[in-house]
Amino acid sequence: MAPSRQNDREARQARERLRAYQARQTVHERKLQRRRRDNWIAGIATVVIVALAVATQLLYFSAGPGAAKASSSASPSATPSSSPTPSPAATGANSGNVPSKTIAGDRTWSGTLTINGIPLAVSLDGKAAPQAVSSTIALTQKKFYDGLSCHRLTTDGIWVLQCGDPEGDGSGGPGYSYGPVENAPANGTYPAGTLAMARQPNNGYSQGSQFFIVYKDSPIPSDPAGGYTVIGRVTSGLDKLVSTVADKGVQGGGTDGKPAVSTRIDSFTLQ
Repeated sequence: MAPSRQNDREARQARERLRAYQARQTVHERKLQRRRRDNWIAGIATVVIVALAVATQLLYFSAGPGAAKASSSASPSATPSSSPTPSPAATGANSGNVPSKTIAGDRTWSGTLTINGIPLAVSLDGKAAPQAVSSTIALTQKKFYDGLSCHRLTTDGIWVLQCGDPEGDGSGGPGYSYGPVENAPANGTYPAGTLAMARQPNNGYSQGSQFFIVYKDSPIPSDPAGGYTVIGRVTSGLDKLVSTVADKGVQGGGTDGKPAVSTRIDSFTLQ
């Protein structure tokens, strides 16, 4: 009998060890399943986030950054890329009485762009973007910009304030349009403080009076016409503009539209 009881005890112990092993195996399998599920969810979330970021950029710039709609022709000390992309091959033509690109004089112009009483010191590179800077100079000399609104603010993925449209809705211009794109960053990143020209998508000859101020580093995709003409930069005052206008957001709580704070150019001078 003693051997039988010993055998029974050993059998029970073996069954208990088996049950313990099976329990641990079940727990392990559940952990693996949760890990696989969590990894799958994380992967899907990553794809969605990337897709939304790309879609945000493409959606904004499919309307042009500025766009300039079809009826129309970004630290404060940051500078545009030192390796600009070359102007694409000309595929369009200037329209209207475009100011001569010799006005810029192949030199740097300094001045003040005052918005909502905030003086922004600016520097324009007439050598890197002679046509766009010449147009801007000519318009400031006529006081074209004085009193115009900044009609568009974006606050997600791309951070810009767009100004310079006499119609106040993205459809207006100075009565002429010009191109091609000049001095666009080679890496597609527009640093905070950048001043760049708005245009229609896929049309390098649709630049006019509308421009945008980049108030936070922004990756902006190019299209067949190239990137966006960088005319210069804001050298001081950007932080004040951000705190009083950009940080207040967009009307209605969206991420792309009229600034919640009514925004207007008081004056724009260059010398």
